[in-house]
Amino acid sequence: MATEIRVPTLGESVTEATIGRWYKKAGDSVSVDEPLVELETDKVTIEVPAPASGVLSEILVADGETVEVGALLGSMSEGAGAAPAPKAEAPAAAAPAPAPEAPKPAPNGGATSMPPAPSAAKLMAESGASVDAGSGKRGQVLKEDVLAAIKSGAPAPAAAPAPVAARAPVAMDDASREERVRMTKLRQTIAKRLKDAQNTAAMLTTFNEVDMTNVMALRSTYKDIFEKKHGQKLGFMGFFVKAVIQALKDVPAVNAEIDGTDLVFKNYYHIGVAVGTEKGLVVPVVRDADMMSIAEVEKTIGGYGKRARDGQLKIEEMQGGTFTISNGGVYGSLMSTPILNAPQSGILGMHKIQERPMVVGGKIEIRPMMYLALSYDHRVVDGKEAVTFLVRVKEAIEDPQRLVLDL
Repeated sequence: MATEIRVPTLGESVTEATIGRWYKKAGDSVSVDEPLVELETDKVTIEVPAPASGVLSEILVADGETVEVGALLGSMSEGAGAAPAPKAEAPAAAAPAPAPEAPKPAPNGGATSMPPAPSAAKLMAESGASVDAGSGKRGQVLKEDVLAAIKSGAPAPAAAPAPVAARAPVAMDDASREERVRMTKLRQTIAKRLKDAQNTAAMLTTFNEVDMTNVMALRSTYKDIFEKKHGQKLGFMGFFVKAVIQALKDVPAVNAEIDGTDLVFKNYYHIGVAVGTEKGLVVPVVRDADMMSIAEVEKTIGGYGKRARDGQLKIEEMQGGTFTISNGGVYGSLMSTPILNAPQSGILGMHKIQERPMVVGGKIEIRPMMYLALSYDHRVVDGKEAVTFLVRVKEAIEDPQRLVLDL
């Protein structure tokens, strides 16, 4: 008896994925829950496990192809050995997954039973635009459909302008030495969102520098005890997360976002921490970080970092952030201007700790210094508020007792 392998539910607003790679080939023996295929979405990379033990009898979708939720990827059979070829007809008959494509060409008001995606419904209410049938599963109206309708009144895909930026001609000798690799779904989404943030927000960056002497001394004194008790190394990110939260409480505009003609002030603190992986940057969110201790923050970030590098992050773990911290210093960056993680209004860039001569009490001393950069949306945050925020972070890091006393 054949066991179907289908695309699982990928999370809210995620309707399709790209086949990253198959771990097995047809005819291979597979154990239950053993990873079969890697799926790349615009947010995370996930693995589809084997639903049962047996033999991977057939692969219906090749690497690089795009599939929708519920689509048939292949099938498994019982036993150990090569897959029987005659099984091919059964999956073909039982593969209604592409059927949801049918409602797509029904922009004439053809009814769809699917309600619009929440983001699409919100945008339609704000703009007054009306879209009867969209490009989502079973004709669901997605945010992109509404944006396209607002922009041109025609259902042109957002990706259409891309070919305008044609690549310059390349000499034959150079072309033969090039390698062309298709962008992953995650990388495409990163590129789109970063560019959208630049196009939408009135983005500005302000800088300051922080003397890391005291927090480094505190870390050096307690790092062994901390690791022994909590099973987690004591880094600097826990201190910065807590310092950021204190600054956000003092300057709430940095923790706000624009919703139409309203400003939404968030009285909660979900701090996104940018993590670099081989496939791109992901931003898991430490939810309600203000209610955590530094040890809990460090453990949460440590767990996220490991799962991000292993491709095991869940979609819900990267949603709902109110502010983001990016640490380019781990790669040696001395200075940068980070791009906003829309729709957030602020992102803090940490950088490399470097010893520099500083004037302290009228004398020149060598101090471990770090440049800090706050990129912010000037539509929401005034320059005075941005500078005040960064000064509050600096004060807390230079005098870490403030974090303990909540000052």
